Amino acid sequence: MASTHQPAGYHAWVPMEPEYVKQRIRDIPDWPSPGIVFRDITPLLNDIDGFRATVDAISEHFHGSHIDRVLGVEARGFIFAAPVAYRFGAGFVPVRKAGKLPWKIEQEEYALEYGTDLLEVHTDAIQPGEHVLIVDDVLATGGTAAATARLVERLGGRLRGFAFVVEIGFLQGRKQLAGSDVLALATYD
Repeated sequence: MASTHQPAGYHAWVPMEPEYVKQRIRDIPDWPSPGIVFRDITPLLNDIDGFRATVDAISEHFHGSHIDRVLGVEARGFIFAAPVAYRFGAGFVPVRKAGKLPWKIEQEEYALEYGTDLLEVHTDAIQPGEHVLIVDDVLATGGTAAATARLVERLGGRLRGFAFVVEIGFLQGRKQLAGSDVLALATYD
């Protein structure tokens, strides 16, 4: 049972507007290649009120949902998933790229623009019937998020939804997550 005691420095949740997030995201043109605008979240992370508001907004959106595990997708998803797990009194589960986990793993392949990659999770990270929230920094094409959802399903977990700080809307990644509760705090079209 979750404690009702709030940690030191806790502030009650205040609704967050997408512009609030966007003001704390740095655009880096032509990175990693010409024509790409990289959305840099490090200014948001460095702003204690912005970081706190981000964690609180994700937690509040899923408030009332029973969450047993919060999965953070490597690597920036870890940054947001861990404090969200803490807020829910849930376990944190890292979803890693291939070859990073030291024990028995379950793998899922997903498509990249040119080729494929693998995601891995420990086989004992989710027990059958546990309720799971998947958290990552960016929803782009949706391939990574959909692959993570397949891992949850394979391990017997019950997906409660997805949370992202930023969504790149024109890439239509949300279509791969159809039927799920998908939260994106700010969308770029």
